[in-house]
Amino acid sequence: MAPDTARARRWALRGDPRSAIRTAVVWEVLDTLVAEQSQAVGRASLDVVDVGGGTGGFAVPLAELGHRVTVVDPSPDALAALRRRAADAGVADRVRAEQGDAGALTSVLGAGVADVVLCHGALEYVDDPHAALHDAVDALRPDGLLSVLVAQRLGALFARALSGRFAEARRILDDPAGRGGDGDPVPRRFDEAALRGLLADRPAATGDGSGGGSVEVRLVHGVRIFTDLLPGALVDGDPEAAQALLDLERAASEHPDRAVLSAVAAQLHLVARRRG
Repeated sequence: MAPDTARARRWALRGDPRSAIRTAVVWEVLDTLVAEQSQAVGRASLDVVDVGGGTGGFAVPLAELGHRVTVVDPSPDALAALRRRAADAGVADRVRAEQGDAGALTSVLGAGVADVVLCHGALEYVDDPHAALHDAVDALRPDGLLSVLVAQRLGALFARALSGRFAEARRILDDPAGRGGDGDPVPRRFDEAALRGLLADRPAATGDGSGGGSVEVRLVHGVRIFTDLLPGALVDGDPEAAQALLDLERAASEHPDRAVLSAVAAQLHLVARRRG
């Protein structure tokens, strides 16, 4: 998959360099897939739903590319910030804010309404990640794309261990939800097998877009394989070091051994297609 590097880097290099490194690989993959989806459906403007999209970190750049984006988020404060951000970017007419939870997309928006659904950083916090993920798929049109980004258990384990927090690392290793203790702010973490398992039992399609339809996993790769393991001082204030780290993250995510590398990444990014 060859991304539109110039456009992806324009997105990735906005803001703080470490923030860019943390998001750049996802941006590049997403940008390419959205462009492919637009070509496949024959429309320059896609209908995108961002579950738990908060203040619009993904939504506003997608709207700037001409897509219509609906953000569904439980926080009214985040949605207010989203509206301000969209207005400042001149895309308020292409960004819609709806208050709601992951798992309630089809009740808020209806089924079969989206060409692309983003579910980034949401499954960790919902009561029923299985139901929430299937609801996200139901919001897709046939052949629509689902982008899922989750916190990964082994990545958190390595980060804790290498920073000297050995007891927390041991708890993450042993805990079925991948938590480091009662004070861990993340309720659950995943690995690839668990994430694939959530999508494995889709019912047959109904034919009217209201539910069902199998899901084909197109891509799985690790995100932030090295970034969260490094002291910030290594790249803060050093653009060349930040760019070298970004290049390393990009190369590792595309490497033939990426399955091994992905297993220890801080996040796992899965892209799937809903079959009709």
